[in-house]
Amino acid sequence: MQHLDKVEKIDKKIFSALFFSIFAAVTGIGIVVPLLPVYAHDLGASGLHIALIFGGFSISRTIFLPMFGRWSDKKGRKPFLTVGLFFYFIISLAFIFARDLNSLVILRIIQGAASAMIMPVAMAYVGDITPEGKEGTTMGLFNMSIFLGLSIGPLLGGVISDLFSLQAAFAWMGALAFGAFCLSAVFLPPVHTERIVFTGFHAIPWKQLIWDLSILRLFIFRMVYATCIGIIWGFLPVYGAVSFGLSSAAIGTLVMLGVAVNGVIHVPMGVVADRLDKRKLVIGGGVIAAAGISVMGCAEGFWGLFFASAVFGIGGGIAMPSLMALAVVSGNQNTAMGAVMAMITIAHSLGMLLGSLFAGVMMDLVGLQLAFPAGAVIMLAGVAGFMALTYGSEIDGFIKRGSA
Repeated sequence: MQHLDKVEKIDKKIFSALFFSIFAAVTGIGIVVPLLPVYAHDLGASGLHIALIFGGFSISRTIFLPMFGRWSDKKGRKPFLTVGLFFYFIISLAFIFARDLNSLVILRIIQGAASAMIMPVAMAYVGDITPEGKEGTTMGLFNMSIFLGLSIGPLLGGVISDLFSLQAAFAWMGALAFGAFCLSAVFLPPVHTERIVFTGFHAIPWKQLIWDLSILRLFIFRMVYATCIGIIWGFLPVYGAVSFGLSSAAIGTLVMLGVAVNGVIHVPMGVVADRLDKRKLVIGGGVIAAAGISVMGCAEGFWGLFFASAVFGIGGGIAMPSLMALAVVSGNQNTAMGAVMAMITIAHSLGMLLGSLFAGVMMDLVGLQLAFPAGAVIMLAGVAGFMALTYGSEIDGFIKRGSA
């Protein structure tokens, strides 16, 4: 199996360009996260229709991720990243003129396709320039761009909507997307200097990646964690507004909190992941995240939801740096960083889709409040699956050696 040359030292210029580009783009997306569900609800959307607005993004992203992830392994990272960010800018402007539910669904579908060119490609680019043994630290630091953007965005969006209008929030999203496009276009080096290009990359078959148990366990955990995020992002705003009469700013604070806590502890937990057993950190974080989402269903107001969001964020902040560090290791071992990151992002997209659809059906049939403890059960099932795939082969090997 071919391996890429070992990276001795991270390229700070490339890392900084990727960090701030993704931070700007994700902040723009985060601006409208707490606003879209309430806006759709005001337009008369059912729980299932709200799920389609969020799920359409995940469906289209899932469809295009394998294609763009593999192509970025063959053709280079920069073209996909810059084109995707430019489409984010155009779609943001289109949101300003959307006045019905069907338009929101269509725009979210297009936005999902653009996202398939951004997140996995950016993560693969960071994986390419990550020194061996520093996977946790590097991915923990980079993921701060995502989680801090998603934490600042919802709060900013709530304030903009309260002071001005929803259309003003969409305009801010567009301005940030355009800024991210400019950063990546100007400061990322030409394609021919990228590591995957000058090392003569040759792709390995998708089938080999799909049946790799070390990747499958990461896929399962990321999917169930994203399922919980889909439940929270899609329906916590509706739950807070309908059940407790919370303002847009208060809802934005709740959505921001879990993401902010997650992002703040990413760097220290990334350092810890490089020193301790990454697998145990993933498991422990998953259990804590399950506890956080379970508490949301019995919260009695803003402060109960505040506490639950913080606990969920702590769990994710513990688990995700280790999970992404394991993904970088798998990407290097298989010389398929883009494809591996695409699979991880597919897991995230599927989880977001399943979470929003599940909570939408729960809202229409039995009540939205029960969706949160059900999400905790799903999270714990994912932790169990990760443990089985992680330690099952080791236990089997130990038994066989003992009986030999």
